[in-house]
Amino acid sequence: MKGYNFDAKCNEKPASGKKRGSKTWKKGAAVLLTAVLSTGALAGCGQSGQTIHMATKPMTEQYIMGSMMKTLIEQDTDLTVEVTEGVGGGTANIHPAMEEGEFDFYPEYTGSAWNAVLKEESVYDESMFDQLQAGYDEMDMTWTGMLGFNNTYGLVVDSSIAQQYNLKTYSDLAAVADQLVFGAEYDFFEREDGYDALCDTYGLKFKDTMDLDIGLKYDALSQKEIDVMNIFTTDGQLSAADAVVLEDDKGLYPSYVCGFVVRNEVLEEHPELQQVFDKVENLITDAEMAEMNYQVETEGQEPEDVANAFLQEKGLLK
Repeated sequence: MKGYNFDAKCNEKPASGKKRGSKTWKKGAAVLLTAVLSTGALAGCGQSGQTIHMATKPMTEQYIMGSMMKTLIEQDTDLTVEVTEGVGGGTANIHPAMEEGEFDFYPEYTGSAWNAVLKEESVYDESMFDQLQAGYDEMDMTWTGMLGFNNTYGLVVDSSIAQQYNLKTYSDLAAVADQLVFGAEYDFFEREDGYDALCDTYGLKFKDTMDLDIGLKYDALSQKEIDVMNIFTTDGQLSAADAVVLEDDKGLYPSYVCGFVVRNEVLEEHPELQQVFDKVENLITDAEMAEMNYQVETEGQEPEDVANAFLQEKGLLK
């Protein structure tokens, strides 16, 4: 199977709904590095001794995760966490800064790291995790605190349709696709790894297709204009949709399980951090992450408030 570079299309998708103001870095690499050098704001943890530096990508769920980790680390250790939110370019700018010791840790997605950092061309799945970690060993970095949720591409079907035809997997669609309307944004129909790849892999021939604005897809599904559509599995709107997420049973799309990449030097200097990362292991499901994204993007809640409410619910706040 051909390898896909999904990094820019899946896990670097921008946050919607909430503006993060001056905290969000939206400039390119040159501006990023200029800011680092001129302000000294990203001094390594060895310099300050008690302050560690975390970066997040410009995505709602990353703002939420950043808030969670800052709260837990400052609650459970004597460390202070300085968060640089919404670093423009995501992995492309954060990883080099990690190598330079300017950031100490950040939330990353396994599939993004496989393609964008290790430059592997194959489609990543979690059976490759040991190989992924081996690649990071060479950079003196560790994957830890694997949160559990997987932000990848997916397909959903109107729940009444799923129940009518007992649809659970993409393969199940093949027998009834000729009775269903598929909707997606224009880009999905045009990409090499989009609609044609999906249909070829699973033998799908839909009754009709509908090109939709990305912001109108969920409305079209709820209004029965379409029966099936592509999604991101932690979409905020998904948590409120009357839809069933199908299983990608042939592994067409890479896995993007979220965890934290940490510089080994930081874990060695502050071994107390490991207990915090252990606390968040498998903490969040896809549905829970989608719900938190919805609370921020649609309901207008602050990421910090959503993060703290979730931690409280899980019994992790003292």
